[in-house]
Amino acid sequence: MSEISSRFSPWRLSVAPMLDWTDRHCRFFHRLLTRHTRMYTEMVTTGALTHGFVERHLRFNAEEHAVALQLGGSDPTDLAVAARLGHQWGYDEINLNCGCPSDRVQRGAFGACLMSVPHTVADSVKAMRDAVDVPVTVKHRIGIDRIESYDFVRDFVGTVSEAGCEVFIVHARNAWLDGLSPKENREIPPLRYELAYQLKKDFPQLTFAVNGGIKTNEDIAMHLQHLDGVMIGREAYYNPWLLTTWDAQFFNDAHEALSREAVEEAMVDYMERAHAEDGCPWYAIARHMLGLYHGQRGGRLWRQVWSNHKLKPLPPREVWRQAREALQRGAEKPTDHAPHAE
Repeated sequence: MSEISSRFSPWRLSVAPMLDWTDRHCRFFHRLLTRHTRMYTEMVTTGALTHGFVERHLRFNAEEHAVALQLGGSDPTDLAVAARLGHQWGYDEINLNCGCPSDRVQRGAFGACLMSVPHTVADSVKAMRDAVDVPVTVKHRIGIDRIESYDFVRDFVGTVSEAGCEVFIVHARNAWLDGLSPKENREIPPLRYELAYQLKKDFPQLTFAVNGGIKTNEDIAMHLQHLDGVMIGREAYYNPWLLTTWDAQFFNDAHEALSREAVEEAMVDYMERAHAEDGCPWYAIARHMLGLYHGQRGGRLWRQVWSNHKLKPLPPREVWRQAREALQRGAEKPTDHAPHAE
């Protein structure tokens, strides 16, 4: 940990675990934009690890630190095995998912379902803590279905903290386990940040970070007045350039950020490295950086090049050349409201 990072809670800022999005390529890209923000893997189930796909799920780049492994599961023994594997692979934290409401997760009786059995979560936390010497944390909702009483989430945190969990990441919405898709569960249940704030008041010795609907630095600053940390999800993915402002604003590290062009070049270098190491195609990586020119003139044409399936046979450096040309064309094109030459 750097000297600057050590002055702040390790959970001061983080990018949320997002299924199919925050793989190792995405996290490498995000690390180019911010030195101090904590990264999380996609949720990895205990079953995926016990069936032998360990390297596929746990491999990551050294540049990603600090990086946490999020696990999905409900059996304390299996979770302890998975946590030990994560520790052996070098993760800085093991996080237990108690917030995902998807049908697949419900069929496995984990994710948000676990909030109804806090003693099972406590047993799982204890088993994982006995297996590793890195922090074991929990990401959860404020309630499930129509249970909106603060007492529910307070008692959940109280029970799990007694097992030794000291860090809770609070997605400040209920998870409706019946009738809503995972996407709807991120949008329809109302946000109630005040419950996360109350948890910090009731458990001041614990670390709390809040997640859900947070899009701007102003939002982040507001929440940091009440809590130890903030976790940002989809906004970090769609508008990644926002991450370049966080080191200076929230970690007092006003280093010079890479330019967008330098970040893109670093990603092309990475694509070539990944292909040489394991044959990874460039487009599996490029999809994560399509927001790099979000809001910039020429950005739409640039994205069209990097997402053009017809270019898949080309080497990434050639695609990069075409993308730069498209960006330049877009930047030079008059805007719709600009006066036209006679």
